[in-house]
Amino acid sequence: MNWARDDAKLERVRALMAEEALDALVVRAPDNVVYLTNFWGMKGYDACVFPREGEPVLICLEASAEDAARMGWTSEVRYVRGYDEHDPRPVPARTLDAALEAARGYGRVGLEHSLGTQASDRMVGEPTTFTKAWFDAFPNSVDAAPLLARARMIKTEQEVARLRVANEIATQAMHHVRRRLEPGMKESEAAAIWQGYVHGQGTARDDVELALAFSLVWAGKGIKTFTATSDLPVVEGEPVLFEIWVCADGYWADHTKNLVLGELKAEYAELEEQVMAVYTYIMRLCTPTSPMADLDRIGRERLGDMGYPGQPSHPICHGVGARAHEPPYPHQAGGGTFEENMVLAIEPGVYWAGGGGLRVEDRTTTIGSAAASASTTRRCGTGSRRSVLCSTPGRSSRSRGCWTSSESTGSRPASRGCRRTTGTRYSSSPAPVFARRSGASRGLCPPISRRSWSSASRRR
Repeated sequence: MNWARDDAKLERVRALMAEEALDALVVRAPDNVVYLTNFWGMKGYDACVFPREGEPVLICLEASAEDAARMGWTSEVRYVRGYDEHDPRPVPARTLDAALEAARGYGRVGLEHSLGTQASDRMVGEPTTFTKAWFDAFPNSVDAAPLLARARMIKTEQEVARLRVANEIATQAMHHVRRRLEPGMKESEAAAIWQGYVHGQGTARDDVELALAFSLVWAGKGIKTFTATSDLPVVEGEPVLFEIWVCADGYWADHTKNLVLGELKAEYAELEEQVMAVYTYIMRLCTPTSPMADLDRIGRERLGDMGYPGQPSHPICHGVGARAHEPPYPHQAGGGTFEENMVLAIEPGVYWAGGGGLRVEDRTTTIGSAAASASTTRRCGTGSRRSVLCSTPGRSSRSRGCWTSSESTGSRPASRGCRRTTGTRYSSSPAPVFARRSGASRGLCPPISRRSWSSASRRR
């Protein structure tokens, strides 16, 4: 999809540049190039010179000329060759030459000196990082990474729409894998089903050019703080945790969802209620002007009071946008306050010694004076082939259904007081942890928007 130039976003960047007396930014991280130009490169050989006044310049491979013309917001594109018979240097050296030429004449220039993490390019497998020569070539440059972080923490209406697209793809992929999960299936097989749907069906959408999937899937005792997906089997009564990212044309979704076959074992059901209680409480702390430190501190205190001191061993909250993890990073020893139109991933979790545990993660945006789920949610429901009951605040996942759908006809659900929202305002319900279905298994009831319901239900 060719997104219109997001002038609100670009003007915010220029206003911050004026505050710091910067004449131009020279960026090369794929997520910053996407953020400023809408161009998502293939190999990370690209760059952008973004002036405070005047037109920005995109630098990319000659082979990407069609992509740049279709996606890019810049009127000027300068091309570098992927292979030059007269120049044996690697491609980034030619990108540097082009960037130096494009930046000539600007006085105070900012580079990404302190950038520690960057998003992937479209080819993914071989991330390109620029060498010391890139930074040495701009000897009087200043660090612009903090400026870009400040700009990116606040999302525009278009950015929220783009995040919603990524979220819808993640949602529909979870519905897809929920219907196919079987006892004995390997973690890796479940991950492949989810990833295949994201890449295949997500890329096939009219409003997406390329959707890429990234996941960690852990079954039962394989649930740990941070480890790779393996060949452990799916076991009835034990959760299968999906740590899932979707990148749709450079904007990301980051969620953690859980599926279970059969009746959830008692110890997990109790943990589910505990984790959801913490999630629900700390989500309410995401209001404009509220201290970020409180969310991290109070979330950890509440998990400690439940018998899990020191948990989790990962951040509880972070921003989401042109990266799956980006500022802000609320920390109990840090500063800062929440601001309107931040989009945050909130992810309390508990991990047991020896393996097993639960995490829930969903996106929240701070709008006005209250935090709300940035994922449109369907609270719960029933169907002709299976019933689905989702967790809601302060209640176990054994709550009643509140709408009915006919899966045999693919018709839209008839509302029975269930809240469903569209547009830029969001449901105040946190996302469910588990959902049940009749028969041998039950599965996640993830966020799904009104717009995507018809196509999702037809595929059931």
